[in-house]
Amino acid sequence: MRLDLTDPVALTRQLVDVPSVSGDEAVIADLVEAALREAGLAVERDGNCLVARTDLGRAERVLLAGHLDTVPIAGNVPSQLAGGRIHGCGTSDMKSGLAVLLHLAATVVEPSCDLTVVAYDCEEVDAARNGLARIAREHRDWLEADLAILMEGTDGAVEGGCQGTLRVRLDARGRRAHSARSWLGDDAIHHLAAPLAALAAYEPRSVTIDGCTYREGLNAVAIDGGVAGNVIPDEASLTVNFRFAPDRTVEEAYAHVVEVVGPCVVVDSAAGALPRLDEPAAAAFVAVTGTAPVAKYGWTDVARFAALGMPALNFGPGDPNLAHTREESVEIAKITASADLLRAYLTR
Repeated sequence: MRLDLTDPVALTRQLVDVPSVSGDEAVIADLVEAALREAGLAVERDGNCLVARTDLGRAERVLLAGHLDTVPIAGNVPSQLAGGRIHGCGTSDMKSGLAVLLHLAATVVEPSCDLTVVAYDCEEVDAARNGLARIAREHRDWLEADLAILMEGTDGAVEGGCQGTLRVRLDARGRRAHSARSWLGDDAIHHLAAPLAALAAYEPRSVTIDGCTYREGLNAVAIDGGVAGNVIPDEASLTVNFRFAPDRTVEEAYAHVVEVVGPCVVVDSAAGALPRLDEPAAAAFVAVTGTAPVAKYGWTDVARFAALGMPALNFGPGDPNLAHTREESVEIAKITASADLLRAYLTR
């Protein structure tokens, strides 16, 4: 099989029809590498991560990134065409975005900037396996750019930066006893009443940065406790997730959570990314789109680029509301519109 990079719509279908569930990206990585080399691009490879760069001596470099993998297939491969949409696993998340960036890498002949394209593995699984994170650690120089555009699905909108996330656990201790003699025990679950009440009364902050309004959220997401129906439990725990605006650091987010619910243990955390839409390359992209950027709710790999010191934003044709569903699909018009807009930006 040979990938045809000349048509992003047909290419989307080709990519969807190559199964690439996380951890099984070798076949699609081989195909993408061959296609990029055939297009005359120099390609670096680390495992199933691919980085291709032009070297035209331009004053500015733009990086387009997308992941190769999908969640497990749900009977929705091969792709199907219906109602002006391509249906199938990975259409929105994110093989349509991947198709657009590969198409542009092969067909933009006289760009006004140098171009880097990154296709990486294992985005849909635990962060320790993320291929972009590995490249950032081991080949930092491959990712140098003035702007990074992550082509995760935004339904054609420009989404600036991303929220940070913090997950903590509150552990409560009591004394076990027979529930018929409850006064002899101390119910650990009851100790969680105060933090639960604080969460129920919590009023989340909204903050606007570079015109993007981020709304925070602090919520209980899991509770564990109980031994048996006739036992007063001596242990219980509450898990809380804080989605915080990117003007907070992880440390500041943790301090805020402690202020609301009390002492807790960090289970997982990831810093957000400021939109930095006033940076020249980002401002130029926004100007070409002619739209008002919005905040990215949730965490994305733009944060990895932000951690490297470059502005990064989210922009892609896929509909995030359809990602990971059996009904996943992408509007064909969004694919062509994304390709046309990015072409206009890269040749401005």
